[in-house]
Amino acid sequence: MKLIIDETRCKGCNLCTTVCPYSIFTEGKKLNERGIVVPVLDRPQRCTNCRLRNLYNRQLCGVCQLICPDQAISWIEDKDDPKVRVVIEY
Repeated sequence: MKLIIDETRCKGCNLCTTVCPYSIFTEGKKLNERGIVVPVLDRPQRCTNCRLRNLYNRQLCGVCQLICPDQAISWIEDKDDPKVRVVIEY
C-alpha cells in the first residue's frame, strides 16, 4: 500500500502531522497551486499501514485518515509492494 495526500482536498491544517504515532508527516515548506502549504510524507516507510496492511489483510493504524477533516488522505495499491515480514519500530 502507498499513502497519498490529495492536494486538491487538503487545506493545510497539519492535523495529520500531530497525530501520527510514527511521525511520517512533516509540515510542508512550499505553496501548492491553490496557495496552501500541504504536509509532506517525510518517512512513509515507517507507516505500519503502508508496510503491513496487505500482509495482515486489515487496517492497522489509519489515525491520519480518521483525523483529516477534508478526507484528503488515502491509500492506493502499490505495484512494487513486497510481501515480507518487517520489524515494527516503536
